[in-house]
Amino acid sequence: MLRWLIGGGREPQGLAEKSSVQTIGEEQIQNPYTELLVLKGHQDIVRFLVQIDDCRFASAGDDGIIFLWNAQTGEKLFELHGHTQKITAIAPFSSSDASEEKSNLILTASADKTVIVWDCTTGRQVQKVSCFHSTVKCLTVLQRLDVWLSGGSDLCVWNRKLDLLCKTSHLTDAGISTLVELPKNCVAAAVGKELIIFRLIASSDKSEGWNILEVKRLVDHHDNILSLVSVNDLTFVTGSHVDSQTEIKLSQSPNETSVQHLTCDEECVFAAVGKGIYVYNLQMKRVIACQRTAHDSSVLHIEKLPNRQLISCSEDGSVRIWELREKQQMPAEPVPTGFFNMWGFGRANKQANQAAKKTQENTTMHFLELVGDLIGHSSAVQMFLYFGELGLVTCSADHLIILWKDGERESRLRSLTLFQKLAQNAQ
Repeated sequence: MLRWLIGGGREPQGLAEKSSVQTIGEEQIQNPYTELLVLKGHQDIVRFLVQIDDCRFASAGDDGIIFLWNAQTGEKLFELHGHTQKITAIAPFSSSDASEEKSNLILTASADKTVIVWDCTTGRQVQKVSCFHSTVKCLTVLQRLDVWLSGGSDLCVWNRKLDLLCKTSHLTDAGISTLVELPKNCVAAAVGKELIIFRLIASSDKSEGWNILEVKRLVDHHDNILSLVSVNDLTFVTGSHVDSQTEIKLSQSPNETSVQHLTCDEECVFAAVGKGIYVYNLQMKRVIACQRTAHDSSVLHIEKLPNRQLISCSEDGSVRIWELREKQQMPAEPVPTGFFNMWGFGRANKQANQAAKKTQENTTMHFLELVGDLIGHSSAVQMFLYFGELGLVTCSADHLIILWKDGERESRLRSLTLFQKLAQNAQ
């Protein structure tokens, strides 16, 4: 069912009273998303969104159903049934063999201990793997090696035909929570409080033989690692639960805080920490901006936009747009020791470290200004996808997906369509 709502949307129901979090007026001049389209179909929490191509995306969650949508029109393209329990991971799986046309596939893992490959063009199930001994919690496709990885109680390597190439021995009962690709055919796997670096080794005799070699174990977190992101060929970042308020210095209250999500660009790492957002500059090696109370509840997902803007969503049901702006020079804020860990991969760059020290002496600080507040969901917003001109897609625990549209752009398109029809009728 599709339904247009014009304007500011509806107020969330049953949310906690507003705290001292930064607010924005009714007239949101810099917020383009003044129209929204509510997409219904899911019967439980929608936890995952994955982009298929420039105008299609898939959604999945606790009802075990996968929906394919058109991001331009909001049309429901397919409803995929095959899992019997909630979806635990989803990943795009495009095929581009020289002998065949490129096809768009997606991988989905479920608490029913299966992984299914779906064809996004036909909506049909391509293949199903049911040999897992535990729930697969994460999926990663390594395009360079033409293989994909599944992480659960062990790490498995598969080819495109869904043949099991190799696997590790049982790691832990908790299993692998997240994976990230690294250079030199390596991956980093978060296993509880540990970070394990594995190297994938292919057979040199073209016998399809593969091996997984454990390279290193990094033990520096005091609690389970919740987020992991690769910055570049030399650096990746991990984030976990933070117990000490003296380290994180978020507020005076003793509330526990976690690094819920990490993202990055070439210059900065952006971290969702508790209710706040932190911007860490990689060259300066310090936090250059933060908004400690960006939302009323924990920030679940953040993404950097091309125009120095950030989008964040929260357990409080809100979606917010922030702009990173410079402010007058002032003493730089030191990096909290409990914030997140930066890991080097390869040789350290001494010249870069020296340049960073010089930069610290004359640092331009920034701040995050709230420029848009999107009110439409009535429960925790799990994540979102940014489709540029086509808009923004959000999913929530309220079972809904919302496609946010640029109101001025949509108005121009409707006017153009109307003029074209009038011109055709006049001929």
